[in-house]
Amino acid sequence: MANSAANVKVVQKGAHIGAEIQGVDLTQPVDDVTFKVIEDAFVEHELLVFQNQPITSEQQIEFAKKFGELSVHPFSPNSDDTPELILFDNDAENPPFATDCWHSDETFRSDPPLATMLHGLVIPEVGGDTMFASMTSAYEGLSDRMKNFISGLEAIHDFKPFRALFGDDEKSKEDLRYYEDRYPPILHPVISKHPVSGKPVLFVNPQFTVQIKGMSEAESRNLLDQLFEQSKIPEFQFRHHWAVDTVVVWDNRSTQHYAVHDYFPARRKLDRVTIKGSEVLPYSESADTQSVKNNKSPLPDNPKIKHGDHKPKRELARQLEEAGN
Repeated sequence: MANSAANVKVVQKGAHIGAEIQGVDLTQPVDDVTFKVIEDAFVEHELLVFQNQPITSEQQIEFAKKFGELSVHPFSPNSDDTPELILFDNDAENPPFATDCWHSDETFRSDPPLATMLHGLVIPEVGGDTMFASMTSAYEGLSDRMKNFISGLEAIHDFKPFRALFGDDEKSKEDLRYYEDRYPPILHPVISKHPVSGKPVLFVNPQFTVQIKGMSEAESRNLLDQLFEQSKIPEFQFRHHWAVDTVVVWDNRSTQHYAVHDYFPARRKLDRVTIKGSEVLPYSESADTQSVKNNKSPLPDNPKIKHGDHKPKRELARQLEEAGN
């Protein structure tokens, strides 16, 4: 049956990130009107899940091209016939990449990817989930004081984890120098502006972000470590449990992800394609500085206000003071 925008249903799956798209058959062409519904949901929810999609690699590529031109990853295991297609096939003989951690894809580029799409082919009986974090929500979760402190900062991104792929022989060193020339360390804003929604995004990740420009190494490390913790807050996350023929596409401009390797040494096979992005835009608007100027504890002064039935410390102090009188 042909796809129709009227049949598309968007089902929210996470509080801050993630939705399932129902009523779409990716084995069939997706017309522009239907894709507009998908694209709008993609921007709003940052991650989309399509269940029961027995597509071929060619069909995956064609659907991905609706989002934009595809890119070729310089370090991943690309298909010989179709370099835009990355083949992740891990088992006891081919373990997953040891340096995987929370990250946005390829932020060592001057123009990191717009989106990434995975298709589940072989799924382990237990484990192998992928976790996602909304870095839009992660930014909103910062205090106004922190938002203002990091406003205007830039960070250096580098392909450092992929250096482990190169050996110590002269040919490997020569290859590494080639990639270092092609992908030199690049500056991106710490707070980026989503090019479609206009929302601010916390744009640093532990895999590729190495230092804050203009800070000492110690200062930079302390700040980055604190900002990296934002992606680990469960309220900002969505955990996807894979099934065969599930397709997931996420907005690389405003999310991070983490591949959970608890399935090893079982087999897990996924096909990936990546959509080209553009220059990372800075978000220049400052946060509301009222609470910063106020310089008071965020705890409420009104003793009647309670937090989930837990009384603020200030109220407890008052009760103790009254009891002493």
